[in-house]
Amino acid sequence: MGLTGLGVAVARAHLGSGEWQQFASMLLYPIGFISVIIGRAQLFTENTLYPVILVLESPRHLANMLRLWGLVFSSNIVGALLFALIAAKTAALEPSIRQSLFDLGTTAAHATTSHIFWSGVIGGWIIALVAWIVTASHWTIGQVVVIYLLTFLVGAGHFAHCIAGSGEIIAAVFGGQVSLSNYLSWLSLATVGNIAGGVFIVSLLNWGQVRSGDSAE
Repeated sequence: MGLTGLGVAVARAHLGSGEWQQFASMLLYPIGFISVIIGRAQLFTENTLYPVILVLESPRHLANMLRLWGLVFSSNIVGALLFALIAAKTAALEPSIRQSLFDLGTTAAHATTSHIFWSGVIGGWIIALVAWIVTASHWTIGQVVVIYLLTFLVGAGHFAHCIAGSGEIIAAVFGGQVSLSNYLSWLSLATVGNIAGGVFIVSLLNWGQVRSGDSAE
């Protein structure tokens, strides 16, 4: 998922930071999501859909769902941490790209509390929707298009995503531009928002619709 922030940072380092340049840089934001979802890796916010529906059908699966969430979330954060460590503490990135990455993390981390939470709700809704729609396509190119269009909206709309944003913000922490407590506060708000958006707007509504259809039959 570090590819999301890296792609945007590379574009901004070359294009500059004007309004149209910022918008154009978001064209590269979906790269990380495409890599993870098409590559069949586990992304935490995808798991606010099917595991939740399974619990709604049979509450006995709640403990397993929470265990899955814990494992995937912690693994995703460790991955973001390793990406940020390489980006901030090695010579892998050119200074201009590294600074662009720091700037992305600083901007995200310093947003208001209400913005982080509510943008996280929208971000969680969109990513859970991606997981739902991708299963309807039997062709990889169709899946890529769906992922690209919806996750581009997440980036262009500056909607908080607990994993994609972590790589940028942790890099800024390593760069001394964001405090650890600031990151943890952002992570808490973004995660709760993502869960709320995925569970209540996508999982519950789709499950309710299917259940209503079954009842009608």
